[in-house]
Amino acid sequence: MNTRREQTRRRLIVNADDFGASEGINRGIITAHDEGIVTSTSLMVRMPATQHAASLGRERTSLSIGLHIDLTGEGTPAPADINDPAACRNEIRAQVDSFTELMQRPPSHLDAHHNIYRRSHLEEVFVELADELGVPLREHCQVRYFPDFYGQWDDGETHLEWISPQNLTWMMDHKIGPGITELSCHPGYVDQALESPYHVEREAELRSLCDPAVVAHVHRSDFELCNYDDLRHEVMAGVE
Repeated sequence: MNTRREQTRRRLIVNADDFGASEGINRGIITAHDEGIVTSTSLMVRMPATQHAASLGRERTSLSIGLHIDLTGEGTPAPADINDPAACRNEIRAQVDSFTELMQRPPSHLDAHHNIYRRSHLEEVFVELADELGVPLREHCQVRYFPDFYGQWDDGETHLEWISPQNLTWMMDHKIGPGITELSCHPGYVDQALESPYHVEREAELRSLCDPAVVAHVHRSDFELCNYDDLRHEVMAGVE
């Protein structure tokens, strides 16, 4: 094995959140996989377009599909009291069961809507269930999480220039180092079923992720596109 090469390899998981949130988002994620650089996605199992997403996902064995746990509700009532760890644990288990029934397989990884696992009273719940499943949990495994490809800043203002093809390639070149990195994204087509403050930004992300210059840049650089299915045993063993 070339030890020097192993130390400098840049492996990139491009994960699209919110699969199942609407049919427009589903179609956008699939387009970003089929025509762009998306390699992985995270399915929401309590949303109106979940069945549509699952059907599309089952057709694509090259797309790893994890569970995007939703405890806060996105256009729907919150499924659990966010302040009650026991209720949240039960709801997460129920969402895992729903995922397994829909996809006929366990999730490739776990993450959560609004990164709710960061809350101190819920972190242990998420870590415990990820360990039980034997799957990676975002920010709790050997994969570095890179969330900066996002078109709204903390003030709520939209910055489409930040999710342009040019800035995406700049971030990949200058912000992503050796090891395994998950680049989080939110592509989608806008449709009337989408109730989200992150709206027109989704189509801008989609254009960038599918931009021929971005695709060509990734393939001629030293990046290795991969997904959580490819790396599951390595990640869980703690090997970078």
